Amino acid sequence: MIATSERHSAPRDLDLSAHGRRTLDELVSGVHDVLSVPSGTPGPCVLVATSGSTGEPRRVRLPGHALRASGEATAARLGGHGQWLLALPTEHVAGLQVVARSVLAGTSAVILPLAGGFRSRAFSAASRGLTGPRRYTALVPTQLHRVLEDAASGDDAGLVAARTFDAVLVGGAATSPALLDAARTAGIRVVTTYGMSETAGGCVYDGTPLDGVDVEVRDGRIELSGPVLADGYDGDDEATDAVFFTRSGRRWFRTNDVGEMTVTPDGSPSLRVLGRADDTLVSGGVNVSPAAVESLLVGWGPLRDVCVVGVPDEVWGTRVVAVATLASGADPVDVLPQVRARVTDTLGAPAAPREIVLVGELPLRGPGKVDRRATTELAARHLATEH
Repeated sequence: MIATSERHSAPRDLDLSAHGRRTLDELVSGVHDVLSVPSGTPGPCVLVATSGSTGEPRRVRLPGHALRASGEATAARLGGHGQWLLALPTEHVAGLQVVARSVLAGTSAVILPLAGGFRSRAFSAASRGLTGPRRYTALVPTQLHRVLEDAASGDDAGLVAARTFDAVLVGGAATSPALLDAARTAGIRVVTTYGMSETAGGCVYDGTPLDGVDVEVRDGRIELSGPVLADGYDGDDEATDAVFFTRSGRRWFRTNDVGEMTVTPDGSPSLRVLGRADDTLVSGGVNVSPAAVESLLVGWGPLRDVCVVGVPDEVWGTRVVAVATLASGADPVDVLPQVRARVTDTLGAPAAPREIVLVGELPLRGPGKVDRRATTELAARHLATEH
């Protein structure tokens, strides 16, 4: 039994899911304590909340060895440790990882103030605080889109800054092929990441798992294994046992994402994420993948951000609705016919949105993830007033 005095003197879990902000120095100190725990030794973990984009968030227990494995594998993939620009909230795993990678690298992260939202000029100013020699940052797709949109409007300060990074990691939400193509054409070294709180953040970069990480797709669902896995959900053994399991002597995490393994032109296997298993809509008896529709529409033509949801419909069972923001200077007239034609030509008429709801901004939660539940409610309220 641990004596009371010993229990109070031992380092505590770093609970990022709790209310209240911490300074960067406090975060660095707490992350350093967690990273200092040897593998296989009991010690403090980081408690980080899942995004909760489709349900209630859970607290994930991330031990030091998982954060170390993720950080070292990231450095190996990107070409070495470097200095990071922190452009994401630290209460979520993507922001936490910027702090952890900085601790492992022995560098100090530069903070981008996020009060009032992401601004390209602020991003540019913060970037000038980096001293290198290697420079990295992590963004969500909405931030990357803002950099390109501002450049197209004549303010290229953010784009000029983005070009100076050795890698710009983009994750936290699905990134459309159009946005990736535009960013790379503009000279930004974009690296797409796939992962979640349960895998210490991104563990698959540009479709290829980091060193030590294995990916399998079984019954359409993506399963991940490796040293980056979390211990489980804090205080919820039932939820932990439902998704963490052992197979062939290895520990695995079964995600709620649908994917497929493809082959790159050089013959290497690559993971393609198709969306979440619980996102599929059934309209007129036909299954519709919101992710597939969104990949066609995000950043295309007059549209910027797009979330495809389903609302109850007496005829179709579920009506497919696109909730979207317009690109800068785009004309809202006749957007729906253009959208329906594009989706019908590629995915078929059942997948084509029957309505489009134009908004100033999509509802977000977590590190820039679209809040699908709030977006669905928004669409339902709008259509109720329209009809």
